[in-house]
Amino acid sequence: MAVLTSDFMHASSHMRKAVAIEVLSTARTHCGQADTLTNGFKYANAVASAIEQEMGAKPQVGFNWHNGRLASVTVQFAELYQRKRVNQLAGRVRAVVETEFQQKPDNIILGFRIDG
Repeated sequence: MAVLTSDFMHASSHMRKAVAIEVLSTARTHCGQADTLTNGFKYANAVASAIEQEMGAKPQVGFNWHNGRLASVTVQFAELYQRKRVNQLAGRVRAVVETEFQQKPDNIILGFRIDG
């Protein structure tokens, strides 16, 4: 009987260690996700502010991370932006997004709201 109890205690000790490692690993992963989300909002606000300062119109900026990679950034203006040609605007938006997010997204979506 003493052998069974000893084996049980030994197995229980390993189980506790495994559970503790899993809990710490999960907490670290979620902390990293929270940091990514927090930094993403900080970067999005920096993009909106920089574009507003340079172009006089503040867009809404959204982002999508996928497995630690910046999948897309959406920059949407409240109205049709006509002070620059679309290709010039797209170039500036791309440069600001890459600078502020500190990486190149897979896609940048540039949009305008058009009243119907």
